[in-house]
Parts: sequence; structure tokens; C-alpha cells
Amino acid sequence: MFRLIARFFGFWIFAAALIALVHDGARSIAASSLVVTSLGELWFSISAPTLNLTQAVIERYIGSFLWDPVLLSILKAPAAVVLMVIALIFAFFGRRPRRVNAGLDLR
Repeated sequence: MFRLIARFFGFWIFAAALIALVHDGARSIAASSLVVTSLGELWFSISAPTLNLTQAVIERYIGSFLWDPVLLSILKAPAAVVLMVIALIFAFFGRRPRRVNAGLDLR
């Protein structure tokens, strides 16, 4: 059941990464220069209150050391790249287990 859920989320996050990549490509063509949307910009444009709430919760309950160097650097990274990495992690956890050949031929 966990593998099914991981594959499901991995598929949809991969689709979001492709949408972000196409969006950046279209903006780059229109601007005649490279335009890259960061994950923070994307999150802020979708839902600014949840970004602010996440920052407040992490700084208050976990520690500001996690927000400032770690999460800010992730939020400044290109959205398509970060979403692809997250989708690959979900796909890795959702993969089917490999069959192990024990070396016994019982035919």
C-alpha cells in the first residue's frame, strides 16, 4: 500500500515538475533570455499564507538554524529541479522489489 501511494505522489509531483519546466521554457522564449522560477517564488504565487506559516512553525518549534541555511537554499533552487528530485525520491520508494535468485533451480 505504501508503494502505491509513493508511486501516486511521485507521478503527480513529476507532472508538476514538467509543468514548471514548460512554464519556464515559455517564459524564456517570450523574454529571449533564460528565466527560471525558484521553488520559493512558485510556492509564494500558489499560496503565500502557507509559506509564511511554514516558516513560522519551523523557526518556532524546530529552530531557525533549519530555516535559514537549509530551507532557504532549497527555496532558491529552480522549481523544476527540486520537484524532479522529490519525484525521483518518491519513485525510488515506490519501486517494486527485485526478485532475488537464490541459485536453486527447482524445475
